Amino acid sequence: MKQCANIQMLSIALLGAATLSASAIADDTRRFPELSTSTIMTGLDNPWDMAFLQDGTLFYTEKCRGLSVRLPDGAVNALLGMKDQDGYASSGDDLFCEGQAGMQGVAVDPDFNSNRLLYVYATSDKTAPGSNRVLRMTVNEDFTDVANRTDIIEDIPYKPEASDHPFGGPGAHNGGRIRFSPGDGYLYVTTGDTHNGEVPQSGTLLGGKVLRVDGDGNAAPFNNNNRGFDPRIFTFGHRNVQGITFDPVTHQPVISEHGPWHSDEITALVAGGNGGWDPRANVNGRGDCPDNYCGYSPNQMEGVPAASRASFMPMTDFSAYPDALPPAWNNNGLSQGTSSAEFLKGHQWGAWNGRLVTGVMGIGFGGTPDGQRLDVLDLADDNRSVKSVWKMPIDIRARFRSVVQGPDGNLYTAVDQGEIYQIRPN
Repeated sequence: MKQCANIQMLSIALLGAATLSASAIADDTRRFPELSTSTIMTGLDNPWDMAFLQDGTLFYTEKCRGLSVRLPDGAVNALLGMKDQDGYASSGDDLFCEGQAGMQGVAVDPDFNSNRLLYVYATSDKTAPGSNRVLRMTVNEDFTDVANRTDIIEDIPYKPEASDHPFGGPGAHNGGRIRFSPGDGYLYVTTGDTHNGEVPQSGTLLGGKVLRVDGDGNAAPFNNNNRGFDPRIFTFGHRNVQGITFDPVTHQPVISEHGPWHSDEITALVAGGNGGWDPRANVNGRGDCPDNYCGYSPNQMEGVPAASRASFMPMTDFSAYPDALPPAWNNNGLSQGTSSAEFLKGHQWGAWNGRLVTGVMGIGFGGTPDGQRLDVLDLADDNRSVKSVWKMPIDIRARFRSVVQGPDGNLYTAVDQGEIYQIRPN
């Protein structure tokens, strides 16, 4: 166990919010919790997401292996394996792993105690050239197997071939986080643009979107008022959303999103909103771009100042879309790989009670510093700006893929290196 004290402020963000006075900062600092970390699981293969039951039962996914469950006594049962994976009670022979694609998000049905329903986001070859899907299944009473698989969403785009871009291999930009809102009870599904310039602003393609559906995959009511749009689309114009959580008071959805060598973003969503990402070639003042995707331009393979990239290819293009959803935070204009997000809840978190924590995986490129960390953000009441940002003082250096608060009030994080950690406020 590692004891961590001496909270250090990482930065005070100035995105339209008032700065705190020095005395207020000092007072807040004294009320931050001291943290202890412990290792819950090791030896995993790219753990991607987690979902808890109230008794501490933990479902988790490994991107290239499959779905498993850790019981409160520490026993682990392998439930649904990907293609060619041994040792799982059931097999998804159509489920495969390629690049960033594979088995990703997992969510527990709000009525799990009565219906035993569980949902995962995974990549399938059932339909050519492959697609990302949301699968629903039932978990048996002793947590040793799953059954009754139903693919409630079958048509989320998948990138089947390599393209001329950084990280341009098959399977890029899938999104993949799924969460039930504690407010409206619907399932929110985040997707990615698959390195396809036409996808984010499309009203019919489900990539580069946040979807909102019921447990059968049907569109929730009042998703948007955009004529001709697929009714399952809640918001559009996104790049690669890998985190979604909900304000603990208002239940407004808030996402974390990867930027294109600049400007990772935290954004509050409203139904029908446009995230403002439009990487199409020959639009918005741009000409041709490699493989018709301007997402990393200009000079995509070379080091270019982040501000220059942001000017040429904005993450949120207010010039083209004046009503685009405004990001509350843009990681000081840098892209370091924001992943999952969670609001901390409970008095044990002191001054961080109600604050947003997001995992940063630390992608360095073209002079961008490597920034593996957990950030804690103090968002304004409307979630449209940020007042303060702190680096969580833990001595874990890893690619923080998933952050979830457990029923015990502690924070759990899964890292690409193969561990799940517990972070406990003392």
